[in-house]
Amino acid sequence: MRALHAVLAALQCAALLAIAGWGAALWATSAQAKSTTPSYARAEVGPQPVALPETTVVAPVAGSVAASVVAPAVSNSARIDPSWLDTVSLNTGIPRIALAAYAGAATVLAESSPQCHLGWNTLAAIGHIESDDGRHGGAILSDNGYSSVPIIGPRLDGGAFAGIHDSDGGVWDGDSVWDHAVGPFQFIPQTWRTWGADGNGDGQANPNQLDDAALTAARYLCHAGDMSTVDGWRRAIFSYNHSESYVDDVAKVANSYRS
Repeated sequence: MRALHAVLAALQCAALLAIAGWGAALWATSAQAKSTTPSYARAEVGPQPVALPETTVVAPVAGSVAASVVAPAVSNSARIDPSWLDTVSLNTGIPRIALAAYAGAATVLAESSPQCHLGWNTLAAIGHIESDDGRHGGAILSDNGYSSVPIIGPRLDGGAFAGIHDSDGGVWDGDSVWDHAVGPFQFIPQTWRTWGADGNGDGQANPNQLDDAALTAARYLCHAGDMSTVDGWRRAIFSYNHSESYVDDVAKVANSYRS
């Protein structure tokens, strides 16, 4: 949890969970005091990843907990040109497996929701801040997109964080009394039940699998509207975590990846 690194981060996460019902509770870096609002516009979302032309994907739909959903023809990660992944991973330090999930999700949304204008580096910034790209707490990100140790946030029992009673029977978080944020993008189970999507083509939506989590985050962000303007981009990120300093942090990381 980011909250373990700073009291401010814990307060920010508590505000998110209370207002948005969204589990952004893991920070890869310590929370910082709110800085000057960074510029972030369409021109800064970075180049779109190069998709392989011979592949096609059916955009997934929201699925229920542990239920099968409409699966893409191939994993979203497999859509991305390997040479692009090699180059960008080398220059950004993003693990290749994670980068493929972020870029694959952004490519799918560019096709299914072109009015959204979501950049791959925005997803990469959120994935980095939420879980260090699936490596929080020393976990190892495997080739199948799962962390070696499930990333589960603290119980949302109304103490340090908002109180959210169990909504999944403990299926995702192992707690049948209180909910926890789950996976590399830190979804709470009730949010996952509404937005969960299959990004790796196995027929299920799992918040612990990075392709699934990245695609779900992309769909959630694009639901907030056009991200091609500064205001639109910030509004979408704010919907993910109701904290202006969190929005600033994501912008900072996203712009560094673009650079």
